[in-house]
Amino acid sequence: MTVSAPAARTPQHRLRDTLELVSSMRFAIALLTVICIASVIGTVVKQHEPLNNYVNQFGPFWSEVFGAVNLYSVYSAWWFLLILAFLVISTSLCIARNTPRFLADMRSFKENVRESALKAFHHKAQGVLPGETPQASLQRLSALLAGNGWKARVQQREGGTMIAARKGAANKLGYIAAHSAIVLICLGGLFDGDLIVRAQMLLLGKQPYQGGGLIRDVKPEHRLSPANPTFRGNLLVPEGARAGTAVLNMSDGVVLQDLPFDIELKKFIVEYYDTGMPKLFASEIVIHDHETGQATPATVKVNEPAFHRGIAIYQSSFDDGGSQLKLQAVPLRPGLKPFTVAGTVGDSTPLDKAGQPYTLELTGLRVINVENLGGTGGSDSGADVRKVDLADSLQKHLGSGAKSQGDKHLQNIGPSVSYKLRDASGQAREFNNYQLPVEIDGQRVLLAGMRDNPNEAFRFLRIPVDEQDRIDGWLRLREALLDPASREQAARRYAKLASPPDNPATTQQLQVTAQRALGLFAGADKPPAEASAAADAASGAAAASPAAEFPPGGLAALARFIETSVPEAERARVSEVLLRILNGSLFELANLSRERAGLAPLAPSEKTQAFMTQAVVSLSDSFFYPVPVLLQLEDFRQVQASVFQLARAPGKKLVYLGAILLILGVFAMLYVRERRLWIWVEAQDSGSRITTALSTTRRTLDADTEFELLKKAILKDAAA
Repeated sequence: MTVSAPAARTPQHRLRDTLELVSSMRFAIALLTVICIASVIGTVVKQHEPLNNYVNQFGPFWSEVFGAVNLYSVYSAWWFLLILAFLVISTSLCIARNTPRFLADMRSFKENVRESALKAFHHKAQGVLPGETPQASLQRLSALLAGNGWKARVQQREGGTMIAARKGAANKLGYIAAHSAIVLICLGGLFDGDLIVRAQMLLLGKQPYQGGGLIRDVKPEHRLSPANPTFRGNLLVPEGARAGTAVLNMSDGVVLQDLPFDIELKKFIVEYYDTGMPKLFASEIVIHDHETGQATPATVKVNEPAFHRGIAIYQSSFDDGGSQLKLQAVPLRPGLKPFTVAGTVGDSTPLDKAGQPYTLELTGLRVINVENLGGTGGSDSGADVRKVDLADSLQKHLGSGAKSQGDKHLQNIGPSVSYKLRDASGQAREFNNYQLPVEIDGQRVLLAGMRDNPNEAFRFLRIPVDEQDRIDGWLRLREALLDPASREQAARRYAKLASPPDNPATTQQLQVTAQRALGLFAGADKPPAEASAAADAASGAAAASPAAEFPPGGLAALARFIETSVPEAERARVSEVLLRILNGSLFELANLSRERAGLAPLAPSEKTQAFMTQAVVSLSDSFFYPVPVLLQLEDFRQVQASVFQLARAPGKKLVYLGAILLILGVFAMLYVRERRLWIWVEAQDSGSRITTALSTTRRTLDADTEFELLKKAILKDAAA
């Protein structure tokens, strides 16, 4: 026996196999799976954010890895567009391969089926109709099928007549429509994406712009023509100004899109509900056409765009258009004096009087701020004004600027200013400070927020305000706390009030303890162990083992003192006594600062207790405030700006058409059943014999019921 080697595959065979694979359902499903996974990634990972945000979120290594595979711009990544293109090709080949067969099948009645094959169908029946000739049966059955919506064809054969009927041919059209819809939607997505823009960058030498400066100074290689067939970009227009160049964000920079018109913003309109939540955003604009010079007024609202020269103008958002700000710098370090700063949102200026080299970057002004101010707040009646519930206060002073326990209650709490302070090394912290005090937990406080990077929530310093609704009382208390002579005088007053008058030794001891507590709280004193470690580090003795970073002051310094100086068994009792002494001394220190300002001392009351409770916590937190000054919004002149999204989307019509075809196709495939019916009529003694069978794409209870009704109508009372 001889064995012959397999014939070598020709290029035609390989091409045919490739086309079979690309046009197969498993290949299309694999592509759809990858697209779905990529879409999930594009939804979870924020797209087109600054690179620093991704570094802060994922770390240096993974942020670089994710950036290399374009996960920060998934929908415009080359591999995503390539997958979409392959999906279009695969589905188109599938349509091209199957449509002729489907159309031929829809035209065919399959009347050549042999009568003996009808007995193999699941739905089949046979009977004899005595007294009815084959010609009469044929006329009756033709009328029956036509009356029930069946299309039929009759074939005369030797020995009988075959009637072939069909119904539900739209099922095949549903398949073609659904697959065509996928192609149209993908093509529309490709046309309306940045594929055309990238093609221009590749073929026409266009490049992303990565610098800064004025738009008019950007060179032509970073600009797209007004005749660009498809784009989607943003345009910011301040009130009273006009602009005609949209910005298209790319993964490696921006591209400028010159428009065939300018947009002038006459007025930005925002309406609010009673709670302060926004109800309506709208822009009254004038469109200045470059070619005709015609000025066309229009109003753009959310979900109500304006159109000009095939470009849709959407109300995307709003921003600051260069508001004028006046800020009061509040010093938080000894030796600094208050000063005033004026500037425009979006500008930066050196902050020379802050004691350290900082650059102030004014980033935003918000006139409306809606926060949840739910909760009962308040204090227990009759409580000692010198007592501070530190556990509860420390829990409540963290988190959102208006976080409180209790029912939800939305309220507008007034304007706020956001800014950044950038140090000499280029590191910046972001701040968000409110202009007006807000009542939280029974005490009116001024909110001063700070965060180290944009991925963090703001952490707020809550400064209590005095009877004049200003923070002057808190500032006087803090200034007195940082003054050794004032601390000594306040400790002496507290010791005299809290000690028996006939026991001088106790008074002296209490004064020393109170003065030490104030010194620790002010950051002027350190526990013995820390002082020794700090001295060793300063002399170089601890160079091999750097000293720990000690708390600068506040409640953390007292806690550290108790941990390092008090046996564990005595810490609870000592901490309670020390906090009572601290609170009493601070109360006397507050009254001392008021006397020097010519004000009456604080009277024991619930209001005073609330002020002192918040003052202790905010004074403690202020030692951790990372910059030496706090900028308080004093006055402003708001200038608003609208952010428009401009889109020329020729693929939109393809997507709409594809959506309609997809709905019709899915409906046809799910709810239209293709059925075929065969009826064989042959002559029988004194009558006719009828054999019938039904074929359907899906065996359902409806098909069983339909065949039973057809059988009764076709055979009537025929004998089996």
